[in-house]
Amino acid sequence: MLHVDLDQFIAAVEVLRRPELAGKPVIVGGRGDPTERAVVSTASYEARAFGVGSGMPLRVAARKVPDAVFLPVDEEAYLAASESVMSTLRAQPGAVVQVLGWDEAFVGIDAGDPEAYARTLQAAVLAETRLHCSVGIGDTLIRAKNATDFGKPAGTFRLTEENWLDVMGAKPTKDLWGVGNKISARLAKLDIHTVAELAAADPQALVPEFGPKMGPWYATLGRGDGSREVDDTPWVARGHSRETTFQTNLTDPEQVRGAVEQLTAEVLRDVAAEGRPVIGLTLKVRYAPFTTKTHARKIPETFDRDEVLARALDLAGAIEDGRPIRLLGLRAEMTMPDDARKGHTPTRGGW
Repeated sequence: MLHVDLDQFIAAVEVLRRPELAGKPVIVGGRGDPTERAVVSTASYEARAFGVGSGMPLRVAARKVPDAVFLPVDEEAYLAASESVMSTLRAQPGAVVQVLGWDEAFVGIDAGDPEAYARTLQAAVLAETRLHCSVGIGDTLIRAKNATDFGKPAGTFRLTEENWLDVMGAKPTKDLWGVGNKISARLAKLDIHTVAELAAADPQALVPEFGPKMGPWYATLGRGDGSREVDDTPWVARGHSRETTFQTNLTDPEQVRGAVEQLTAEVLRDVAAEGRPVIGLTLKVRYAPFTTKTHARKIPETFDRDEVLARALDLAGAIEDGRPIRLLGLRAEMTMPDDARKGHTPTRGGW
């Protein structure tokens, strides 16, 4: 199986629209104004060379690369480009495509030479969309996903049971797909620092820290094991979320109420298109300068907009009085169809 990852996707789409930006440090985020409060959505390789990365405040990025070109986020353009790429993948002989997001997908294949298939696929994507992609090849989804990092940019790499520990064993656990910094820190408390150490860990020894489901799962990640099938069941969002970073901190309760009402209206527009009732809400509050708290609650199934708003405002009652607020976000969880492949809606800001 293959994991296809578009290289610097958002920045690449912008360069296609503005060829004069090729080879320049391009940073996309917010409204494209580095003096405003917003974060980097993506950066070109030229900007990444200066240490700019996704999630970094635009103001910090501007200090790192003063001559960078800053552009606003254009989600419609990126969605259109993504759909073109996914259509190209599905058109390849024998391909089974599982979309993971705008810029990546698993592709199941039945080919004797997966490297040759990967190169053919890369050529097809480039010819149809003018976008480059990297391809990871693996005998499990986990190995294919991790292999992609070694193929960037615009290359291929293969990870299998035979070479997994040779390639990944000395890597820190945070380099694994599905681990990251927070889980890596918790593993370090158990004296597990590398992929090889995680692979050798007793799955049951991880249960006290991570629970009966996730403990064994992290051990599985360490070994690179897991599913060997690409699932092309249509992806269904578990929820929808919106968030707003305020250019001036909110300090007045009426301002907060108005912001929550606006976020609720935006989220409910997304939910209405799904035709499924809301069953839970999560309110994200980022206090100045940069402390984030979340407040979540399950609610009875409802389509009623007034009920959802009342529940959202009830959650807002947990906001600490007198603390200036720089960001608010709201996420609505929905019921899931029985036959759906469950997933998370891609969002900005760490939901």
